[in-house]
Amino acid sequence: MNTSQKFYTLFHINKQRVKDGKAPLYMRVYVNGTRTEISTPFKVNVKDWHPKLQRIKSGRKDAMLINAFLDESQSKLNKLFIVSVASGEVINAKELRDRFQGKKETEPEHKTIIDAFEYHNKKMEEKVNIGKITRKTSLRYQSTQNKVVTFIKRQYKVEDMALKDIRLAFITEFDHYLLTVEKLQSNTAHKIIKIVKKIMNQAVALDWINSNPFNQFKCTYKNPERIVLTQMELDALMNKEFDTPRLEEVRDVFIFQCYTGFAYTDMYNFTKNDISIGMDGEYWLSTYRQKTGTKENVPLLPVALQLIEKYQDHPYCVTHDKLLPVNSNQRYNAYLKEIADLCGIKKRITTHIARHTFATTVTLSNGVPIETVSRILGHTRLATTQIYAKVLEKKVSEDMQLLKEKMNQKTIVEKENTKRKTIT
Repeated sequence: MNTSQKFYTLFHINKQRVKDGKAPLYMRVYVNGTRTEISTPFKVNVKDWHPKLQRIKSGRKDAMLINAFLDESQSKLNKLFIVSVASGEVINAKELRDRFQGKKETEPEHKTIIDAFEYHNKKMEEKVNIGKITRKTSLRYQSTQNKVVTFIKRQYKVEDMALKDIRLAFITEFDHYLLTVEKLQSNTAHKIIKIVKKIMNQAVALDWINSNPFNQFKCTYKNPERIVLTQMELDALMNKEFDTPRLEEVRDVFIFQCYTGFAYTDMYNFTKNDISIGMDGEYWLSTYRQKTGTKENVPLLPVALQLIEKYQDHPYCVTHDKLLPVNSNQRYNAYLKEIADLCGIKKRITTHIARHTFATTVTLSNGVPIETVSRILGHTRLATTQIYAKVLEKKVSEDMQLLKEKMNQKTIVEKENTKRKTIT
């Protein structure tokens, strides 16, 4: 129950409408910052009205009748307000007036969760049209809406649900559905739930509901294990000779990613116009990341420059004004798997691994400060980059463990040799 709601009334005469010395009598109602007026059936003599007491002066004609009416009206308004507060409602002055006058209340329109999604996604579409967000981002919200619709049909056997009827149990069941039916990983499921929570917060902001029932649900995130290529594996890729130009081109694009750190989407869109000469007189490659919209500036290392020069006259690059001959993402990852097999690399190579490799093997492992790497990668938080530093720590730990095992083995061999010499 919201006990902080405010309500009061006052009675007054309208002196601007005096006729024959009499003025109409009104009740003014204030509720939670809203105001309205209720007319009474009385016109009173201006001289008979007591503005401070808000009543007819005692002993005047009809004083008992009119004052009793005002007392009863004030009492009725008080009771109606108390009942609304006790039931958890937040009403305004007009609604209280309508109840006082006995007007039939119209059933309020209850917004649904799909209404909330469609309102939000329409705004997202408008942002896509003016280039504020990417199509990929808007599709993520549409995909979440589709999953919610499917879940509601499966769980509640209805097409939609009113926001007022949704409770915390909805999101806990939805989480279970994503993990068990959709077979999603916990991180992926909680990214989807964060979108649903955002939609509900928007509904609160629009006054469609009083509060977000999902606020108590805590989304967690576990840092996934980052797969990266070692320098030896990178060298194996670079030195491998392929019989088909198709695989050679994919390998070269992947190596370019490993030495620049750019994501696939940004790679696909690069043109020669994205290259500039920096204040250091060196070549730089710049773009606004499609994923976050942040600026990413990367000084081009010799390996990357050599690859740009290699493909500057490539028919695809010339025809489509591209920096490199980049395949579609699906084909790109399929070819990378084939390349890994041919190079004897057991790791599952994908476009994402190139960015991870740049952050660890190419930069951090070679002493580039983590703050610089974070800036190059376009990260908005240093904590994001620190994930890669932890990958290095794990690698150091594994290498040291191998060293310990070798040293222990060496100690055992030396002891055995000493023992044999003693016996002989």
